[in-house]
Amino acid sequence: MNLLLTDVEVRVLGALIEKDMATPEYYPLSLNALVNACNQKSNRDPMVGFDETVVERALERLREEKLALMHTGGDNRVPKHSHRIAETLNLGNRELAVLCELMLRGPQTPGELKSRTQRLHDFDDLASVESTLERLMSREPPLVIRLPRQPGLREVRYAHLLSGEPPVEQAQAPPPAPPPDSAAARLTRLEAEVEALRETVRNLEQQFQDFRKQFE
Repeated sequence: MNLLLTDVEVRVLGALIEKDMATPEYYPLSLNALVNACNQKSNRDPMVGFDETVVERALERLREEKLALMHTGGDNRVPKHSHRIAETLNLGNRELAVLCELMLRGPQTPGELKSRTQRLHDFDDLASVESTLERLMSREPPLVIRLPRQPGLREVRYAHLLSGEPPVEQAQAPPPAPPPDSAAARLTRLEAEVEALRETVRNLEQQFQDFRKQFE
């Protein structure tokens, strides 16, 4: 199956996968909840500001590709939306978790993926993440690509191919970190730890907001 999704469709699909794996009790999602999931400020890069029309249009295309499904009637007061990528592309939870993070946050290293997928799937070790990436790259057609190693960096980064190969600016890695013994390195490490704590708080706030929206 040859897929070529837009960036909006990738974000919508990634948000559906994330909520299915991270908060299944609030899944499938209403259109309003899905818009909020796409636009949330945590675990997203880049941040976006989609409206309902944009998300609805993306959902129509995803349904055409058998990657999404609309649920109506029964206990649903409003239509709900779910993904079907696991069935359509025959993906397990490991592949789904890694692909989801790449869809929502762009190119990442195996170490970043191991840390960020914990809320979706708890990988035993880094080797498990790397073997999952290898499986996604070995599919026909491949769903993931290994980006060229950048000078000064120990780890290579990986990107999804659902919307084609990433642009050059995405493929370029950030500048190398300062030497580990320098004051700048210690400051960088502290800033990273603070940002991780902030992200945890943002995640909790977002989950609380998602919970409240179920009753609005």
